[in-house]
Amino acid sequence: MYIATVALLLIVFPVASIVADKAIAHTAAPWLALLGKWSVFWIVGVRLIAAGLRQFFQPRFTAKKILAIDSDDALPVVQELGIANFSAGVVAALSLVFPRFVLPMAIAGALFYGIAGIRHLRDAHRNANQNFAMVTDLFAAAVLVVYIAYIAAA
Repeated sequence: MYIATVALLLIVFPVASIVADKAIAHTAAPWLALLGKWSVFWIVGVRLIAAGLRQFFQPRFTAKKILAIDSDDALPVVQELGIANFSAGVVAALSLVFPRFVLPMAIAGALFYGIAGIRHLRDAHRNANQNFAMVTDLFAAAVLVVYIAYIAAA
């Protein structure tokens, strides 16, 4: 379920939203602008809202499956991470209503996912869930960096 959810939020829903925005809504926005809009909404917004809720209400999943920590001592820290993720996710999701939020949340998301992915990369004893988290975090960061570079060049 974890892998399917992340795949939907990382690739399927953003791509479908971009295509729908172009084909159905007939938006004149450039493809890379739409990449930023929908990546911030789905990858940073909805994904972090979902992760934050799970980390808050089911902290053992993140502690054990993602961070490989067996001790319950980490659970309050995971719940705090959940609150931070949920909060950032809400602001990113609100970027559909407040388009000025897109670039700042793309920067925040690129930093978050990039640093998290590098942290996973440095762990020599990763399990399958950690490998998946590493790859998807680095992919998310790369997508967001492409959008940031596009805005910086414009």
